[in-house]
Amino acid sequence: CQPVPKPESRVEVCDLNPCPPRWKVTPAGPCSSSCGLGLAVQLVSCVQILHGQEVLQEEHLCPVAEKPLTSVPCVIRTCSYEWSFSEWSECSTSCGNGIQTRQDFCLSSLTHKPVNPLFCRRFPKAIVVRGCSSGPCPEQEGLSPGAELQPVTPATHLTTAAAATEHRHKELDVPLTAGPSGGEEDTAKRSFPCVCGNLFLNATGIINMTGMESRDCTVAIGRPLREEILVTILESSLNCTAGEILLFSGRMMWRTGCRKLPLSLINSRTNTLIVKQRVVLPGNGVILQYNSRAATKKYYQDCDQQLFGPQGEIENPVQLPDERQEVVCRIFITVAPRQRISIRALNADLGPGGNQTHFNYILVRDVSTMRTVVFHGKQQFLWQSTGSQAEIEFHE
Repeated sequence: CQPVPKPESRVEVCDLNPCPPRWKVTPAGPCSSSCGLGLAVQLVSCVQILHGQEVLQEEHLCPVAEKPLTSVPCVIRTCSYEWSFSEWSECSTSCGNGIQTRQDFCLSSLTHKPVNPLFCRRFPKAIVVRGCSSGPCPEQEGLSPGAELQPVTPATHLTTAAAATEHRHKELDVPLTAGPSGGEEDTAKRSFPCVCGNLFLNATGIINMTGMESRDCTVAIGRPLREEILVTILESSLNCTAGEILLFSGRMMWRTGCRKLPLSLINSRTNTLIVKQRVVLPGNGVILQYNSRAATKKYYQDCDQQLFGPQGEIENPVQLPDERQEVVCRIFITVAPRQRISIRALNADLGPGGNQTHFNYILVRDVSTMRTVVFHGKQQFLWQSTGSQAEIEFHE
């Protein structure tokens, strides 16, 4: 082109209209799991470029169908441990609706051998109980007792608030009017038809789990934070060769046993303990005696709270003004093993600009499966558990 005169370079304005609003995604927050599959929270906002600058807009101005996810899967590294399971058991009833169970155990990915379940405690775990049907019963209509969710006798209305006093916390921690007492000495020689699925809240008591009609019998023991539970097996008629077994589970311990159970001592290390009995032969079972005492080691934070009972109201923040801001306050909820938990957010307000950071969120954990769900912003939600225990964490 050298012989041809070169035209002058110039810039022409092609469009003065601003670009339409679009979704903007900030980098994801920390992964909820240190290994394996976890969940990361990211901030999604509606923005528009005006005069060369990014301006925040109302969310309804951006296309709703194209809004990115606010929670995304994340994997930091492969876990060295993982949950493994046995085959499902037979249905607990010969007719009608019942349940099936399976045993879970923690495996090392290197040796493929079982290890202490504490290594897998924070990893998501599949269900170990599911419903089953053995066909209609000839003389009974509706659900079998194994499939019913019986309500517990209502206790006092539970409320937690930031301005609550220590005296009020103690009243909330353990409403002793809920659940059986089991404190009579002669209960060791009596049969409790409804002992399975109950929550025991007294400081001491005896639980007779013999003569139960169902194969699986589960009871829970609960005390206020700052206490731990000790269980002694007074009597045992379990047939170990037939596969009958006793399982103890808590937030910091996991133990099974059958042989040499009488007079053995179990320490929950925390304020809650679940005891599950699996029998094959009718009439077999164990008789337990439990006591509570002051915890030898601190397993909780000062702003943590424990709630029992059929219903209650939780108001955040629970964190006291003089506490460090980096402390994450937790609320532990425990109900009778036959019941399930529903948590409904009636109102969520993180304050001015509170929804502009991914550090503000509510984490709800299902203790039976260790599955966590994150809610953030002003999102109202309804969460339901698969077991009888839940944990709530209020971040920021």
